[in-house]
Amino acid sequence: MNERQSERSEMVAAQLRSRGIRNERVLAAMHAIPRHRFVLNEYDEAAYADQALPISCTQTISQPFVVARMAEALRLQPSDRVLEVGTGSGYAAAVLSQLAAAVYTLERHHELAAAAVAHFEQLALRNISVGVGDGTAGWPAYAPYDAMSVAAAGPQIPAALRDQLALGGRLVMPVGERSEQHLLLLERLSNGDQLYDLGTVRFVPLIGTAGWKD
Repeated sequence: MNERQSERSEMVAAQLRSRGIRNERVLAAMHAIPRHRFVLNEYDEAAYADQALPISCTQTISQPFVVARMAEALRLQPSDRVLEVGTGSGYAAAVLSQLAAAVYTLERHHELAAAAVAHFEQLALRNISVGVGDGTAGWPAYAPYDAMSVAAAGPQIPAALRDQLALGGRLVMPVGERSEQHLLLLERLSNGDQLYDLGTVRFVPLIGTAGWKD
């Protein structure tokens, strides 16, 4: 993972630290993971640009700032177990794998899931498990989770995801219309859930039983 380190250093300084990302573990994880390994060949030159990029199956890899913002909002500890919904190319899961003990990531497209597994194997990221299925149903076999990151936008936070979140757990997800959403942080507390609005975002739609239809 030593390739193109100068580009990653510039990305961290110009796109993340300068825009308010302060968690040093998150900044280190963003520097450690080679984003160019997770983009299509035709977008290689833009791999470290401050933008989302197309990947297969009409999906996208989120811009670095959004990946870092979501990771920072989860306040991950090294012992945490994380569920990610929307594996995509696997970049965000790879970043999360540097911050938590285990990452369980769900993707509905077999092609993307297989490609992500290959990326993880090439980079020797051994604490990531990949599943294929409806992400709005979560992955109950490994629940409860200390944190959840949902990389697609739905009309609401699916009840199944909230129910698989441990007490004290954090969930970050874009919620709203297909065209624009708000990035929400939910904390499950003993006296009820707390919800925070982290700003306006644009994500691909969350397709599934508790999300949007195709």
